[in-house]
Amino acid sequence: MITRRFLNAALVLAALAFPSTSFALVLKETPGIPPGLPPVVDRIPKEPLVTYPEDMGRVIGVQGGSLHTLISRPKDVRLINVWGYARLVGYNENLELNPDILESVDNHYDKVFTLHLREGHKWSDGSSFTAEDFRFWFEDVALNDELNPIGLPGFMLVDGEGPEFTVIDETAVRFEWHEPNPLFLQELAKARPPFIYRPAAYMKQFHEKYGNPEFIRQIARIEKVRGWAPLFNRMDDMYGASNPHIPTLQPWVPRTASGERRAVMERNPFFHRVDNAGQQLPYINRIIMDVVDGKLIPAKTLAGESDLQARGLGFSDISVLKRGEQTQDYDTRLWLNSKGSEISILPNLSVKDPVWRKLMQDRRFRHALSLGIDRELINKVLYFGLGRAGNDTVLNISPLFQPDFQTAWAEFNPDLANQLLDDIGLTDRRGDGVRLLEDGRPLQLIIEITGESSEQDDALELVAETWQEIGVSAFIRPSQRDTIRARALSGALMMSVWSGFENGVPTADMPPVDYAPTREDFLSWAPWGNYYESDGHAGVRPDWPPAIRLIELFDQWLVSSSFEERDMIWEQILQIHADETIHIGLVNGVRHPVVVKGLLNVPEMGIYGWDPGAQFGIHRMDLFFFKDLLPDEDS
Repeated sequence: MITRRFLNAALVLAALAFPSTSFALVLKETPGIPPGLPPVVDRIPKEPLVTYPEDMGRVIGVQGGSLHTLISRPKDVRLINVWGYARLVGYNENLELNPDILESVDNHYDKVFTLHLREGHKWSDGSSFTAEDFRFWFEDVALNDELNPIGLPGFMLVDGEGPEFTVIDETAVRFEWHEPNPLFLQELAKARPPFIYRPAAYMKQFHEKYGNPEFIRQIARIEKVRGWAPLFNRMDDMYGASNPHIPTLQPWVPRTASGERRAVMERNPFFHRVDNAGQQLPYINRIIMDVVDGKLIPAKTLAGESDLQARGLGFSDISVLKRGEQTQDYDTRLWLNSKGSEISILPNLSVKDPVWRKLMQDRRFRHALSLGIDRELINKVLYFGLGRAGNDTVLNISPLFQPDFQTAWAEFNPDLANQLLDDIGLTDRRGDGVRLLEDGRPLQLIIEITGESSEQDDALELVAETWQEIGVSAFIRPSQRDTIRARALSGALMMSVWSGFENGVPTADMPPVDYAPTREDFLSWAPWGNYYESDGHAGVRPDWPPAIRLIELFDQWLVSSSFEERDMIWEQILQIHADETIHIGLVNGVRHPVVVKGLLNVPEMGIYGWDPGAQFGIHRMDLFFFKDLLPDEDS
């Protein structure tokens, strides 16, 4: 379990400076580096991030090799910028924030953040990474109405106001707010970070303030866009990996020869990390992503066509993958899925129908539905008993975990469920035993699903069977993701099924954004989230007291200034979820298969999730290397 004494980011980032090269680290040139580049000593920062693999339970690796993996859509090439996980600050495997691209951060009560860059750090094209790259983003991109008409992103605002930005010198910048902004550092560490810097030397050529007007017009015609602003935004692709020419700070960069069905990423020769043996990271030279039908990923992985695969695999693939290990010489590792629940049933608390709305907002109804589910049966049938039956909440490795959060109203108790439904007044039944609503309609729950997961389909069949015992009928309606979200926003959605909370392993310093109606894409209360996101200009004002309280607590977290204060806020939020059964989770702690072929330094046990985690990111994919590159011990 992650220790509950998780240090405030202000202390961690101020206190933890990465080891410098003052111990006379002898740098080694990387084999296969293209000719004409400077030697490694001139390619890395003066004080690179020195990694000690042994301290992480890994070994010193060997540089070289090409790693093959499978993706289901061409746009998934952007995962290279997720897995590489080079961030200004990032989480380690203990979910602690540390400087990464930055040399250090001075954090003064979450109000004043001074970011110190590494002297001599370079972009992948060899140009210098300096304070100008931050200034250019802040002043010429984020605050430019033509490029960004909505203004600064939300995490940069406190009480609607942006920060005061200051360039201190070539390697230091400062962001200062009048009140605490605890979101700032957490946002920088996300799987999809905001990139509060840009390669100014490259991007200025497309900016009307700096670029040659005729050049901009010519490129705009080639790219078939009208004007400099859409051209700039098209070329400004720090995350999507669709512009192979834009410099990056990530460990691998897209190669221009990539095609629709295959993307090739090559090592960044200017990457800022080295190991303590003097080798520049990443160890692996090349990442090759092959685009295949998503339904074929398990079969192709079984056939040995991937060296590292988790994307496109699920729990149901584990038994087949295990059987293929001997013939294809790979290993199937079982990492913890970091979601709050593998499957979560989401009553829409903001449904428009007044009868259903009244029922959905009655905690007795949600408790009855939860008590009417045999989670242990679902765990045995779908997950061979390897998961944990219980609510959609934080996992037991989170420092915020309390047993009651997991178990409240989560036992299988049809007698109590029937009693609660009777207490509500749902005592009339039709001939088949289905209860009747107060207006005479049958109590038939229409549950909308994407149809993308056979596990969800199978789980709902089991849920529907036991709900029949308490007089509740369930009708499963397959639909498209976008359609479900649109119906939730309009109030037409009654109930849906999704995976559980994205972040099931939070610490108090992580924002509780998933646990309050703060975004319109949350299916339990989309109109309320839209109201919050739009500052009351759209959506519907929440009318349910627990939702109103959750928003109050979330807003308190946003202005909190201490770890202890955030810890108390989180506890109250999680207790409300346990008391109210807002999400009806089924099973969590389920393992996700990670297939590893010929690679070393891939953890036997890991956390597989998006935020925090970036899938392979926190496990340092730049340290993975091929076993067959090791020297022969017998030679």
